[in-house]
Amino acid sequence: MRRQSYVFTSESVSEGHPDKVADRISDTVVDAFLGEDPVARVACETLVTTQRIILAGEVRTTDDKIKRIIDGLEDKVRAAVKDIGYHQKGFHWATAHYECHLHPQSVDIAVGVDASSNKDEGAGDQGIMFGYATNETPELMPATLQYSHNILKLLAEARRSGAEPKLEPDAKSQVTLQYENGKPVRALEIVLSTQHAEGLTPADVAAIVKPYILKVLPAGFVDDKTVFHINPTGNFVIGGPDGDTGLTGRKIIVDTYGGAAPHGGGAFSGKDPTKVDRSAAYACRYLAKNVVAAGLADQCTIQISYAIGVSRPLSFYVDLHGSDRIDPAKLEKALPEMMGGCTPRAIREHLKLNRPIYARTAAYGHFGRTPDADGGFSWEKTDLADQLRGLA
Repeated sequence: MRRQSYVFTSESVSEGHPDKVADRISDTVVDAFLGEDPVARVACETLVTTQRIILAGEVRTTDDKIKRIIDGLEDKVRAAVKDIGYHQKGFHWATAHYECHLHPQSVDIAVGVDASSNKDEGAGDQGIMFGYATNETPELMPATLQYSHNILKLLAEARRSGAEPKLEPDAKSQVTLQYENGKPVRALEIVLSTQHAEGLTPADVAAIVKPYILKVLPAGFVDDKTVFHINPTGNFVIGGPDGDTGLTGRKIIVDTYGGAAPHGGGAFSGKDPTKVDRSAAYACRYLAKNVVAAGLADQCTIQISYAIGVSRPLSFYVDLHGSDRIDPAKLEKALPEMMGGCTPRAIREHLKLNRPIYARTAAYGHFGRTPDADGGFSWEKTDLADQLRGLA
């Protein structure tokens, strides 16, 4: 059984962090292809560094669409960087050198994964995926991670609106909470490092950001013993891809559960939804969230596994962390059936994943978000909760 009294920490990074810039660009590519062809295949990696943006990977759709989409990618990529807020000498949306090395998908992968007359669509790779939910926040996410995300989102909104013009896009947060009886009760340590305009001291930065931090944390969580570390190394003027190279898929714990739950190891960004690294992880979160939303457990972890080219999952595991109000074995049988056996095709169709909805996922976590009217974050719905209550 999980300890009831402990200290736990999670971190987040902003949309302007170099790795998140790379994720945003890679998912912009995914959206560009799915917007033209809902069954396009994409596996895109991005590298960003000082005044340089480099794309590489595999794609598949019709030849004429590949050329047309790739020809239009540069404008979309630059628009994404502009939207994040990079117009600095060391990394500027309009003047950074751009290279695209996308090429057609391997025919060997296509043969193994595609549906045919005698088999369903297979998984795009072997692997294990996890989903998790906990009732310690309204979003059914770990509090340490959710507060870390929310701090950075609030600061980004203030920067974008012009309310805080001296803040720059690159930032990281980290929240350490004290847990009693399995629930968060107070903040012990808060770390916030943010890129800023020339001339600000750490004290100046602290005066800007502390009100936003206090706005995020619940009443009573911050007291006279809470320790703040605001730009603890001093100046943070040079940042973003000019200060550190960014690569797609290097922030997978930030993307998921902040270390509070297992991770299968596969990144999400840059992958179309036939890749189970992405779609099956979304499915596991969806099912785990519905279990907790139904009141069947305080926490739920789900693991699923696949073999490349095979449609049916190899295993499906449910852990309710000792908070069971239903036999986990009953859920292990029922949950896959609620999504057509959790085959790759069934997951995509149930969650309607073949849409250009991915660039918005690239920062502030893929989970704990509000479902959008156009189908974004469909895996955050709790529309199975009533059906699950009937199993108890």
